[in-house]
Amino acid sequence: MTDPIADMLNRIVNAQAAAKPDVLVPFSKFKYELALVLAKEELVAKVEKMGKKHNKQIKIDLKYDNKIPAIEGLRKVSKPGQRIYSASKDIRRVRGGYGLAVISTPKGLLTDKQARREKAGGEIICEIW
Repeated sequence: MTDPIADMLNRIVNAQAAAKPDVLVPFSKFKYELALVLAKEELVAKVEKMGKKHNKQIKIDLKYDNKIPAIEGLRKVSKPGQRIYSASKDIRRVRGGYGLAVISTPKGLLTDKQARREKAGGEIICEIW
């Protein structure tokens, strides 16, 4: 697998399309932090680590509103073959401010609004609406 972040996001979208209550993703610190950002922004219900040592996984409880998924769509911006970086003042709004972008900054993973507020640029991971 060349892009584990895209795999994680695809698993979430596919599980929501099938109306699954939760999804399991192989563990990595970066994916766990990304899942925590999604939980903080209330796009998923709950995030927890499962397993020990080599069998660690992330369990993500999906969020629905009257059987409609909280995540309507997403787009992976930075890919392994082409990384996309942006300065804090150049970070654009997603869907006119109705969506959010997740940005990997020196201060950790931040949403686009937090990155602009803290004046921290970095790699744009994905856009979610």
